[in-house]
Amino acid sequence: MDHQAAPQFFLIFNHRFTAAQEATARDSLGVSRIVPLSADLQKLWSQIPPELDRLQAYLQPLQQWLAAQARPGDYALIQGDFGATFLMVRFALEQGLTPVYATTSRQVTEETHPDGTVTVTRNFRHQIFRRYGE
Repeated sequence: MDHQAAPQFFLIFNHRFTAAQEATARDSLGVSRIVPLSADLQKLWSQIPPELDRLQAYLQPLQQWLAAQARPGDYALIQGDFGATFLMVRFALEQGLTPVYATTSRQVTEETHPDGTVTVTRNFRHQIFRRYGE
């Protein structure tokens, strides 16, 4: 591995990567490049069939992509289906990558209307990326 190369940041999750998340990745983790999934792989990750009782074979395209693109020391933001996330985090660790997940602060407000209905508003604000296992 070229120790001078800044780490890359691979996105394996279902949400839009925000400007605040990008700034945190670049500033606090020192990443040089943000690498999203291709449209096909994003669809695969975002639409994991709930009827599958095993995910290893299903996730092989994602694992092959990550193994081909990432180098030890890179980061991988991994969030989604719990079982798939577990398998991808384990795979990332085996590859010498640093798997992370995003933390958020949440603010909830409720407004009760005269007709008795309630409007609930949830605001999420990115905080940090936390390493799995720490």
